[in-house]
Amino acid sequence: MTRRFTLNTAARIAILGLALLLFPFIAAKFGNSWVRMVDMTLLYIMLALGLNIVVGFAGLLDLGYIAFFAVGAYMTGLLASPQFAIVLESLINTSPAVGELVARLLGPEVATEGIHLSVWAIVPLGAALAAFSGALLGAPTLRLRGDYLAVVTLGFGEIVRIFIINLNAPVNITDGPKGINMIDPIRVFGVSLAGEPGARGMVDVFGFSMPSVNAYYFLFLSLCAAAVIVSTRLERSRLGRAFIAIREDEIAARAMGINTRDIKLLAFALGASFGGVAGAMFAAFQGYISPESFSLNESIAVLSMVVLGGTGHIPGVILGSVMLAALPEVLRHVVEPLQRQLFGHVVLESEVLQILLLGLAMVLVMLVRPTGILPRPRHEDRISATGKDTDDASRAAREEKRLAA
Repeated sequence: MTRRFTLNTAARIAILGLALLLFPFIAAKFGNSWVRMVDMTLLYIMLALGLNIVVGFAGLLDLGYIAFFAVGAYMTGLLASPQFAIVLESLINTSPAVGELVARLLGPEVATEGIHLSVWAIVPLGAALAAFSGALLGAPTLRLRGDYLAVVTLGFGEIVRIFIINLNAPVNITDGPKGINMIDPIRVFGVSLAGEPGARGMVDVFGFSMPSVNAYYFLFLSLCAAAVIVSTRLERSRLGRAFIAIREDEIAARAMGINTRDIKLLAFALGASFGGVAGAMFAAFQGYISPESFSLNESIAVLSMVVLGGTGHIPGVILGSVMLAALPEVLRHVVEPLQRQLFGHVVLESEVLQILLLGLAMVLVMLVRPTGILPRPRHEDRISATGKDTDDASRAAREEKRLAA
């Protein structure tokens, strides 16, 4: 039985992997927009997996998660674009002595062209800063639960967004509502994934040419696979079991000797680090960031992905992310042309229809499957290593059915 299960599982994984590897080449025949849609979906999967650590594993409701996404994105914008030259110029105008000192320390190139670190050097910095921000958020909220925790985290997310908007005076750091542009693309082994100048968005890898969106697809797919592995190992680790113990009953967990304060802070920090990495990738992929990309609606969307798919269950979170992240593009490419053919004009805009369908889906899921489309398995129904049911009621029910038959 175990061998058959292992073989079947390996076969499914192999088929899924092959389909994922072939997808961008097949989808590119219908336009690069479909591959770009999946690129963004993969980033949302990373975000949802990070939020799942906080909400799904530890049971801490977080409505400001998109703030960590913004932290990673803006760190990339500052350290991989000409923006830092604007920061130095503004600093010199505001405080000449300090500005000139910083300019001399960093060198003339930074003063004219900004800082252009490799994104791979920025990613760990973004993850670390996001983790620190997560712990900073968690520290004053350790005694809060439920709705009170949700309100505080919601306020934190809005504070970060408003802070970014207003951080253009007296020293212009974020360029305010205009955002940061000309962010350097990601390079892998010296190859720009955005394509070299004049290459028309094509990337040459080992003599094989592919569109830029395909190159980003394989990078984001690798990062998502790594995020899934980390999440799975975390769930099965001692720390993951501590998260689950706090989620199920914090008082009982404390009575069993679990340091709930440190574990909660770790949950916030680990979940935030996923958001920081996704934010760095998003900034390099888009080449432009602005505060509009980090609104409350984005936090609600990521939380909806976790709840809709199945809180605490990694496959369910991935399913919810794919459904909700791909929904706007599917509506735009399919529903709007269909309305034009049937009615001669667009009756419902895709944005309006998206909100209606999301609300309807959430209501139906809460009524029919409150734990999500793919909920986490119930531990009491699992089979032990000896092959026998660990739940007495389940064993009695099976015995009764056997006798009845």
